[in-house]
Parts: sequence; structure tokens; C-alpha cells
Amino acid sequence: MLLAGLASGVLTSTVGVASLLSFPVLLAVGLPPVTANATNTVGLTPGALSGSWGYRSELREFPRATAAVLAACAVGSVGGAFLLLALPSSVFESVVPWLILGTCLLVGVQPRLSTYLRARRAGTRPDRVHLSGPTGCFATLTGLYGGYFGAGSGVMMLAVLGLGTDLPFRVANALKTLAVLAANLLASLIFTVAADVHWLAVLLLASGSVIGGYVGARIGRRLPATLLRTGVVIAGVTGAVLLWH
Repeated sequence: MLLAGLASGVLTSTVGVASLLSFPVLLAVGLPPVTANATNTVGLTPGALSGSWGYRSELREFPRATAAVLAACAVGSVGGAFLLLALPSSVFESVVPWLILGTCLLVGVQPRLSTYLRARRAGTRPDRVHLSGPTGCFATLTGLYGGYFGAGSGVMMLAVLGLGTDLPFRVANALKTLAVLAANLLASLIFTVAADVHWLAVLLLASGSVIGGYVGARIGRRLPATLLRTGVVIAGVTGAVLLWH
């Protein structure tokens, strides 16, 4: 469990699919799905916090975009947390793999698509460094999904930011980690009060993830954008296939 937390913390700050590692581990030790989901969210929150701290210089570059992502994901995650408590635990099984595959496709084609869109706007509009209304709505929906289940929510946020803004990829990756933090933090507060949480598992996951999150931020800052993007796509596709099984 401790090693799963450490590895998941690194994944949170890099490719954004941490729950696809930690959630199956929680199921493997015998926790029921809803308890495992709530425990996973609470346990990985420290990793997202330390990862966001590791990306603090990137998050300062575009403060308006940072504040918008933080607010959108926080609002969305509240709805997602209540959905988890209200809906059967099997609901996401048929939808989540397709969502992750779709967002992996968007992350993969985003550079060419963004280049095309930028070329069409050349000379007419400045680069998009703030979240537009539609981009903010999709960010809120990503936060809702993050509060509900969360596996692949970082990949989804990268796709939203990649298509809805012209922010540098390293900044988008930092904002993705912040989005995971916002969604996990609000959902964790709700789960602590209203859900069944396994606190020993939380302690072990949190102890590993807080170190892994910061280490992952150091790694993610240095990785070339193409290599990091490739890792996101590979991890997301692998996670979707594992969820189908």
C-alpha cells in the first residue's frame, strides 16, 4: 500500500492516472468498491498537494488560469462526490474506459489540432492564456468526474486545457496536478463525513503519495513535452484496458 501510494504520487504529477494503480490495490486487499474509491481519494490528496507545490513556479505564471482551474474543479468535485454516494458502484464501469480512451486521443492529437487552430487565428487574436466560458464548463465537468471516480481525470484536464487554451504544455501539466488536488480535497472533506473510509489504508497511501507527488513534479518539469504526452497516452490506454478487465 505504501509503495502504491509512492508510485501513485509520481503518476499524479506526471501522466495523471494515479487512481488506475492505487484503486485496484485497494480492491485487491478486500475493500468494497465505494469504500476503496473514497479511501483512494482521501489517501492521494497529499500527493496532489505536494505535486502542486512542486509546480508552484509554473502555477504562478498564469494566475488567472490557475484560479479558474482551481475554482472549476472544486465546484465540480462536490457534485461528483455526492454522485458516488448516491449511485451504484458499478455505474462507472461501462463509461470510464471510453472516457479515458477519448481523452487520450485528444491529448495525442492536440499538438496538431492546436497548431491548426492557431494558424487560423493568426493575426486576429492573441494566444488564449485564460479559460473561456466553454473551457471552464468542461473543466467543471472534469472536476465532477474527479470527485466521482477520478481515474484518468488528469488526462481529461490536459485534453481540456490543450484544446481550450494556448498555455505551454508544462504549465498545463502543472494545472492538471492542481485540478486533481482541487477535486480530491473537496471530495475528501465530504467522504470523511459521509462515506466509509479505511483510515489505515489512507495513512499508508498518503505517506507514500506525499513524497511521490513532489518527486513527480520534479520529473514532469524536466521531461520533454513530447515524451510526457506520449507517457500520458500510453498510461491512459493501458488504464482503460485494465478497467475493461
